[in-house]
Amino acid sequence: DRAKQAISKLINRLEGDRIGLIVFAGDAYVQLPITTDYSTARMFLQSLNSDMLSSQGTAIIEAVKLAREYYDDENQTNRVLCILSDGEDHEFENYDIPSLVQDMEITIFTIGLGSLKGAPIPIKSNGVIESYKKNSEGDVVITKLVPKLLQDIALSSNGIYISGGNTEEVVDEIIEKLKEMDKKEF
Repeated sequence: DRAKQAISKLINRLEGDRIGLIVFAGDAYVQLPITTDYSTARMFLQSLNSDMLSSQGTAIIEAVKLAREYYDDENQTNRVLCILSDGEDHEFENYDIPSLVQDMEITIFTIGLGSLKGAPIPIKSNGVIESYKKNSEGDVVITKLVPKLLQDIALSSNGIYISGGNTEEVVDEIIEKLKEMDKKEF
């Protein structure tokens, strides 16, 4: 919910930038191809929910790899990928993240969502918490913010890491960084 709120506020502040959505959990897939149609982006964003993702997890690396193929035009400049995540990626140990992102020519902004001490993942119905997500053994799953991976990804791509505690500050910082980048007419 916090990620959707941040993305919605970001869309509301964009001016002429193209936007797309890649959704990831255990896998990554394109939810919305790159577009300037902000109303469609809002519609796709509002339709997102965790039930749409069949496999659980946090496949950040898969989302980054998909982003490499995601940009559809060689003339696109200032390619930016914003990753909103808790940073828990249980598969990244086997990857050389810096070499993966350095050659992509994509600046990556990472936004860390969640708490360092961890919290259970609520399961809601009509906005009311009914229970908490459990693993296959029946134990409540605790998710924690792991900023190191997110910081490494941002640093390797000449991007920035932003703590996602305050949505307004996150959006302000992203908009400020986007304004500093050169714009290109298309």
